[in-house]
Amino acid sequence: MISLASWSGGKDSCLALYKALESGIRIKSLLNFISKEYQRCSFHGTEAALIRLQADCLEIPIVQWEVSPDLKKYEEEFKEAVSSLKGADVQGMVFGDIYLQEHLDWVERVTGDLGVRAIEPLWNQSPRDVLREFIDEGFKAYVVAAQADKFDADFMGRLVDRSFLEEMEKRGICPCGENGEFHTLVCDGPIFQKRIRIREGRPVLKEGYCKMWFWDIRRYEMEMKSPLVLR
Repeated sequence: MISLASWSGGKDSCLALYKALESGIRIKSLLNFISKEYQRCSFHGTEAALIRLQADCLEIPIVQWEVSPDLKKYEEEFKEAVSSLKGADVQGMVFGDIYLQEHLDWVERVTGDLGVRAIEPLWNQSPRDVLREFIDEGFKAYVVAAQADKFDADFMGRLVDRSFLEEMEKRGICPCGENGEFHTLVCDGPIFQKRIRIREGRPVLKEGYCKMWFWDIRRYEMEMKSPLVLR
């Protein structure tokens, strides 16, 4: 099957992509939505150029589609983007939803309207299992956005590892941030042909639908990965 993949740059979309590839699905393109006004990834706040660098590291084509701040227009804009990429060969689209039923219902309805099958590799798994698999498979991700009423500035740039998982569970926060508590940026992993090295970032507090911390990444670079040495 040839599919598109919804891409936010974060851990859930990345793990869903990984599992889809492992199952034999061919990915024609990643589809990433960015703000027209700020040229940053919707909700995550990551600049568009850094998301494109991710795609370069994955060696998978990416299309970045500009969306307006009006959420009422999002469905129309989403359908327009998918329709422009679908062609005759695309049969599915990969998403990283885990347990929010309203998200699944929306995705299945909208992709169904377009004649595309919604593929949800993470659906109905426990968030703990999802995050443990992500970490154990060797992916590296950092927190790039978080709700300010739950986290302070020091949380920005936090590595997602086993201690992160334990802390989220102790605090009663979904380990995957499925309700928008936090968002991440993946910089390395088994499907990355190259990795991203973050050199400098700073926390920035923004007002929106709620107060959010964002990690404003100022300097970064792509690095080659050492080849596997067989013994």
